[in-house]
Amino acid sequence: MPTTDDDGPTGTDPGTGTGTVTEPARRAVAAVWRIESARIVGALARYTGDFALAEDVAQEALAEALVAWSRGGPPANPVGWLLTTARRRAIDAFRRRAALDERYALLANQLAEGEADAGAAPGSARPDELPWDPDRIDDDVLALVFTACHPVLSPEARVALTLRVVSGLSSEEIARAFLVPVPTVQARITRAKKTVAAARVPFELPPAEERRARLGAVLSVLYVVFTEGSTATAGEDLLRPDLAHEALRLARTLTALLPAEPEPHGLLALFELTAARFPARTGPDGEAVLLEDQDRTRWDRSAIRRGLAALGRATSAGRGLGPYGLQAAIAACHAVAPSAAETDWERIVLLYEALGRVAPSPVVELNRAVAVAMASGPAEALAIVDELLAADRLPGSHLLPGVRGELLTRLGRTTEARTELELAARLCRNARERAVLLRKAAALG
Repeated sequence: MPTTDDDGPTGTDPGTGTGTVTEPARRAVAAVWRIESARIVGALARYTGDFALAEDVAQEALAEALVAWSRGGPPANPVGWLLTTARRRAIDAFRRRAALDERYALLANQLAEGEADAGAAPGSARPDELPWDPDRIDDDVLALVFTACHPVLSPEARVALTLRVVSGLSSEEIARAFLVPVPTVQARITRAKKTVAAARVPFELPPAEERRARLGAVLSVLYVVFTEGSTATAGEDLLRPDLAHEALRLARTLTALLPAEPEPHGLLALFELTAARFPARTGPDGEAVLLEDQDRTRWDRSAIRRGLAALGRATSAGRGLGPYGLQAAIAACHAVAPSAAETDWERIVLLYEALGRVAPSPVVELNRAVAVAMASGPAEALAIVDELLAADRLPGSHLLPGVRGELLTRLGRTTEARTELELAARLCRNARERAVLLRKAAALG
């Protein structure tokens, strides 16, 4: 068993330590894993009752598939092949643990080699059958999401573990997305697995009465992932579309699994409406394009329709919009407006006020100030920003001096504005955002 976070395909047969991997096999393994990883790990976790073991044996099966599929090509049922191989590995692990007790006997009986339907009577299923209906999203995926986002884990660990076991991303991909060293991501995932095991977190869908209480942690993780994808904290690129679209995919899955819950629909609406603007947010060379300068004909109208429909489902629940639904409603105001000047800024101000009551934060107040500037003028907005500054609500953030510099510019206080914009540029870690701030400062002379 791996003792650290093993990212699976290594190019050698884990059983023999030898083997040649072909590019077609690598692509086939990657495609199957990206599409079915959540259901594979979820099924294995249910079978073994061990979350960490399930993820480990799934990774070992991937490594074995690279070599086996390089020799003979992908099997007719690649998912069934991976599950059977992973189950063998799980049984081997229990043998190595000297667990020849009732638990191992149960596994050995139910998960005999080639059998694909755990818990079924022997011989009742063909070896190539899947333990789920491929046309239905089952509760294993939801249990996997809730386990990876369990409150016993730190927020950073939840994000890393969710992207790893639910989305199937490698440690390298996660590290690249959040600009942290690979060993840091690996350590987070390893600690997260150990924490889940030590806390005896059961791999199961939480009872209905607990589900809503824990849903917030799940939604928060997806929100963090999407936010990083929509505006990268640091680096040379403004957007990380792959990361944002992965969060979008998971949000769609969550709404399918919890159709009666309004906030997943609100979160999905926010993601769709925000992602709809991606094509217009950067120029030909990757430079950032501000909202008022964006070519709105490039906005994805299909994504806007999906977002508005999801917002409608969140609203129709009759419970009132939560934090994500309110943010989606704000995004909807932008999505339907012909231009920045014709946007319903008064409504956006009201929505930010409601959001500030439901989920107060200095970033919400700062965004409200921007909306107030558009609706009522920069002087009233500057008063809000100065209150945040006096209370030191956003220390070290480039956002506050950036907004303050913009408001001072509109008020004609150019010297102060240039100072604020230059400060914002020094604090900003994203190269594309920094370039916009420096350009604005330079334009002030």
